[in-house]
Amino acid sequence: MTTEAQKEPAPPPAPAGPPLLELRDLHVAYGAIEALKGVGLTVAAGEVVALLGANGAGKSTTLKTASGMLTPRRGQVLLHGERVDGIRSHELVRFGIGHVPEGRRVFPRMSVLENLRMGAYRLRRPDPADLDRVFTLFPRLADRRKQISGTLSGGEQQMLAIGRALMGKPELLLLDEPSMGLAPLIVQQIFEILREINAQGTTLLLVEQNAAQALRLADRGYVLETGTVAMSGEAGTLLSDPRIRAAYLGETVDPGGA
Repeated sequence: MTTEAQKEPAPPPAPAGPPLLELRDLHVAYGAIEALKGVGLTVAAGEVVALLGANGAGKSTTLKTASGMLTPRRGQVLLHGERVDGIRSHELVRFGIGHVPEGRRVFPRMSVLENLRMGAYRLRRPDPADLDRVFTLFPRLADRRKQISGTLSGGEQQMLAIGRALMGKPELLLLDEPSMGLAPLIVQQIFEILREINAQGTTLLLVEQNAAQALRLADRGYVLETGTVAMSGEAGTLLSDPRIRAAYLGETVDPGGA
């Protein structure tokens, strides 16, 4: 007879409901060139998920498809279990998706404050609490609120691009190469702020060439190769994988090593 102490521990409870974001068998093409060939991934509410891969692997295409900028030839984009593929990007903002594109793309002739207000265009007027949140996360932007955004440094423009997306009250924030072209100290600051944004309740799906930084921030990761998912797993597992370390961290793998 099995005693109470001998019983197997109860399994952890199953996740409640569908993932926040699910991409199913996405096929996306630019003319005759197929950029995604059956990509599938999930992002749970509250997670940070990193999307890694070489240039041309399909990372930016995946984000653009998730945010409605591209329509898949085949496959599905689901938000809270409901299909949203085919809904245009400016309409998907209403569903709680924010997208920080590669290259910042701030409005260069508008002030910092005007850029931030543009991020809240779906609302009748910007929420002062959201503006306070952005200025608390990015004190530099508070100091430069009247400055023309085209005169900001690259790091400040990246902060502005993230802050502008936050003004739309996203539940899910998609970020495409937030560290690109920035000095190491600024990169560290950006990733610390992303950690805080996630801690405040915003889910993150992050495309990033800096694999070490991305995986230290992330809960899980996916690796794309030529439009398909080649690897996936917990972030710590991926960070210690010799293939990841050789491909993205510049380490040499000893084929006969221990």
